[in-house]
Amino acid sequence: MQQPHRVAVLALPGLLPFELGIPHRIFGRAKGPGGRPLYEIVTCAPKAGPVQTDADFSIHVEHGPEALATADTVVVPASYELGPVHDEGRLPEELAAALARIRPGTRLVSICTGGYVLAAAGFLDGRPATTHWASAEHFQRLFPRVRVDADVLFIDDGDVLTSAGVAAGIDLCLHIVRRDHGTAVANDVARRTVVPPHRDGGQAQYIERPLPEAGTHTTTTARAWALAHLHEPIQLRDLAEKEAMSVRTFTRRFRDEVGVSPGQWLTQQRVERARHLLESTGLPVDRVARDAGFGTAQSLRTHLMSAIGVTPTSYRRTFRTGASSV
Repeated sequence: MQQPHRVAVLALPGLLPFELGIPHRIFGRAKGPGGRPLYEIVTCAPKAGPVQTDADFSIHVEHGPEALATADTVVVPASYELGPVHDEGRLPEELAAALARIRPGTRLVSICTGGYVLAAAGFLDGRPATTHWASAEHFQRLFPRVRVDADVLFIDDGDVLTSAGVAAGIDLCLHIVRRDHGTAVANDVARRTVVPPHRDGGQAQYIERPLPEAGTHTTTTARAWALAHLHEPIQLRDLAEKEAMSVRTFTRRFRDEVGVSPGQWLTQQRVERARHLLESTGLPVDRVARDAGFGTAQSLRTHLMSAIGVTPTSYRRTFRTGASSV
């Protein structure tokens, strides 16, 4: 029987208990046939023993850095006490020695500001990465060799994956489960955890912006209508009419509420619809393209490549597990 994939979660002083628990909650709920655990999760620290959290309690970590040497995946959650890592981009000696135990080829994952640790260790040099939107500018100044993208919830760069703040760690861990074991397993984990299996959009929608005044029209009705008519041609004026607004007012209000333009949002929703159909059905690619509103297979290919860097055929081959032909 295949051994469970071993995940080591690195607990650092000042850690956020919520983020520390994300890998245990998501990976720990992933089950194979007969309820077989697909992951083994172990928490470790640069030095075994008590680790202070950002709350009014500490946790006792039984495993030291030796656990990193046995991991298939290492996850670094956020910490509010990274000291020289955050201030200078430099690893303390004890943390550097711990990270040096990681075997070549081990998958590396960071949640929120845990990316500072990976960057300070050089793991993100020349790579795309993300972190919490509020830290992105500082992160980029401190680590100029990293290609920071502050607009996304997470970035999958193969063997190195980074997420935005806090709950985006859930999105990333679910993505990893889906990448490792397919959509059915990831969706089951999401249902058990009572979270969406995939969230649309990026961090822009969570950046603080003024809320609409009470009694002010929003764009909710137009968005709901668009989601029900993705397979049809949708013009900006169609959306504006649903809210009885001018195109100019609707566009401004939409960007204020959602964080992206109506056209960008519509493309995102169509990409997500196409991904769902590719994962869960055996529909031909040209039919998927039509049902998602892209019209042609070539248009779908172009948008999917732009969004996630793979072709429809490659995406289906990677993520479709057990779907019935239609």
